[in-house]
Amino acid sequence: MSAHPTLTAPKPVKALTAYRPFWAKRFGHAPFLPMSRAEMDQLGWDSCDIIIVTGDAYVDHPSFGMAVIGRTLEAQGFRVGIIAQPDWQSAEPFKALGKPNLFFGIAAGNMDSMINRYTADRKIRSDDVYTPGGQGGSRPDRAVLVYTQRCKEAWNEVPIVIGGIEASLRRIAHYDYWQDKVRRSVLVDSKADLLVYGNAERAIVEIAHRLAARQSISSITDVRGTSFMRRTDDPSSHEWFELDSSSVDLPGRIDAHISPYQTIEETATDKAAACVTGQVKAPAGDGSKPIKIVRMASAAVAAAPLSGKIQMPARERTVVRLPSYEQVKSDPVLYAHANRVLHLETNPGNARALVQKHGERDVWINPPPIPLTTAEMDHVFDLNYARAPHPSYADENGSHDHVTKIPAWEMIRFSVNIMRGCFGGCTFCSITEHEGRIIQSRSEDSVIREIEEMRDKVKGFTGVVSDLGGPTANMYRIGCKSPEIEAACRKPSCVYPGICQNLNTNHDPLIKMYRRARALKGVKKILISSGLRYDLAIKSPEYVKELVTHHVGGYLKIAPEHTEGGPLTKMMKPGIGTYDKFKQMFEQASEEAGKKQYLIPYFIAAHPGTSDEDMMNLAVWLKKNGFRADQVQTFYPSPMATATAMYHTSKNPLKKITRDAATSETVDIVRGDRRRRLHKAFLRYHDANNWPLLREALQTMGRADLIGNGKYHLIPTYQPVTDGAYESARRKNSTPTGVSKTAGSKTAGGKPRPGQILTQHTGLPPRDNGSRPAPRRSSSTTTVSSGVRRSQTKR
Repeated sequence: MSAHPTLTAPKPVKALTAYRPFWAKRFGHAPFLPMSRAEMDQLGWDSCDIIIVTGDAYVDHPSFGMAVIGRTLEAQGFRVGIIAQPDWQSAEPFKALGKPNLFFGIAAGNMDSMINRYTADRKIRSDDVYTPGGQGGSRPDRAVLVYTQRCKEAWNEVPIVIGGIEASLRRIAHYDYWQDKVRRSVLVDSKADLLVYGNAERAIVEIAHRLAARQSISSITDVRGTSFMRRTDDPSSHEWFELDSSSVDLPGRIDAHISPYQTIEETATDKAAACVTGQVKAPAGDGSKPIKIVRMASAAVAAAPLSGKIQMPARERTVVRLPSYEQVKSDPVLYAHANRVLHLETNPGNARALVQKHGERDVWINPPPIPLTTAEMDHVFDLNYARAPHPSYADENGSHDHVTKIPAWEMIRFSVNIMRGCFGGCTFCSITEHEGRIIQSRSEDSVIREIEEMRDKVKGFTGVVSDLGGPTANMYRIGCKSPEIEAACRKPSCVYPGICQNLNTNHDPLIKMYRRARALKGVKKILISSGLRYDLAIKSPEYVKELVTHHVGGYLKIAPEHTEGGPLTKMMKPGIGTYDKFKQMFEQASEEAGKKQYLIPYFIAAHPGTSDEDMMNLAVWLKKNGFRADQVQTFYPSPMATATAMYHTSKNPLKKITRDAATSETVDIVRGDRRRRLHKAFLRYHDANNWPLLREALQTMGRADLIGNGKYHLIPTYQPVTDGAYESARRKNSTPTGVSKTAGSKTAGGKPRPGQILTQHTGLPPRDNGSRPAPRRSSSTTTVSSGVRRSQTKR
């Protein structure tokens, strides 16, 4: 390793397929990764090299994290076993496959275990869509911590690598909504050896091969997309330049924070001004040892002479020190500052390592992983997946379609994932924090091969592909026009406050794929069920026409999230005018196709920055446009999201963070059960259960003019008999439960009739998407139609 960081060349990226296979590759491909000793015996294995412990039932499909990682490691020659949803009351179930030769890989599952189990109101869910039969309670709270503890009890000397969405979003000190406090990094609490965040294929393959080469787990500290612990005085950290960002002072001007509200023209003007005034030189060293920059704060910049250029150390040998856990747990301003700095260091092209002190040790977070190339994406998705649940979940008839069916499997059974990542930057969403904002797309040939395999091998395929999508359906092959600009960009969103002029918005590759896919023999219909970014879609009228004419099964879901500017600026979402434009294009294309189709908009209640008046205006808009939402959800603060930082700190990390309220924006936070229930009630203005609460609120707000029995009033003056679902803050207006509603869509107690599917709008028929309806699952935003919710993230 070079003694001088500025001379250190970046570590070259090794392709997933460039490794020499491990010797165990001679055992060949397993039909299913084994979950028992008997299956290992059938494969001729005496042991597993790697054992993956997961909180989800094992479904061998590329939409399930344990299957993707397991099959990717299998392709490298490793023997991989699966321990799925083990009984965590003792260590015995974690010994089921014996001692792994290399490491345990632990994940809570496709969803955070707390979001999976608790609603936004902190109530326990009765279902779990990743469990056979949809039954809840099959995984512990904070599953990563519990599984790690049990694995250590089983085999204390075996290295443990944690990953998945739960570990990824808890890699630093984070606000925990369920305990209403800041918790330590999950790496500290779990005492795992290594944490892998984001899409893990590249990192986990390198870790496996290095451990197989007899390297110690403690020596693996240079893999991108990983986090580890080291003592604050560790000599190995002395070879790094440290930029101290442990206070709210800004770093030097070269790292000035980029406001998402700033236009391209304003940015150009600012850059020109910086060139005129000059920049500050970094301190020079004697060349004998690396320079450690203790601080580059605004005060130091002001005192330095304004001449020359800053000679910054190489980013690959620079680490940014965040405020410590002890600081952020008791100082909301520093928490907001840390969140802001973290989100500015998420671009793989320019991100620096981060370090955060926890007691006497540091949590060290390496830069994000380099995105997979198209060839590597094809390699991962073309692996030998069985595309079915493990046989151990079958019922007495060998079927997965009845009492033991896994609802999440039903949702994606006939769908195909075509890409990863999202550059939308929505502050309430966890996709960008986990998968990154650089789109990773499969080739068209790879997608077509998967559709053909699904057609030929998956039981029950009727010719309907339920989805060709991903985190966002229409971001396939869309990205920055310039690799150089993309590598240098630090903006949190490519589409807010408007579409970046450097963003390629060409939908032609997606249109071409749609046409080729629906022309396949045996394919009757291809639906697009993933969320659609409509502000991108309007840039391609041809795409909108193609989508509406061929790929909408009665209704299309999109997410304006709100109508008012206050909450929209905190969400980083476009104004409602963009929705209106897309709606016009959608309706015109539907009319030209001779189809009666509907747009299904989704909205968030109680998001940071939302006032009571904002929700009232949204309700008026819904009434005016004839929308009646069947299912809505209040804002759910997921770990590490920007909106969660707003919720905890009442500060806006999208702008400058200071301790002076006059120079740092304060965000209106919707707290308390009553106010959160009120905001939710505005979205369900048509539900008589909510009318007493809404009447009281409207009178308090001075908007009693919205109460009346006319066509344009929001709610009526009369109160019919309700089903008792409404309760006021003091339960003074509650009606007895079990009283049936008026017009027969539901039975007593407000439950749907058996077999009935609720849609987002009363009276709209459910579309046939080729799969069966499934119980609801959790989300960081709102619910979607047919009782299915938008996923927090893929992995």
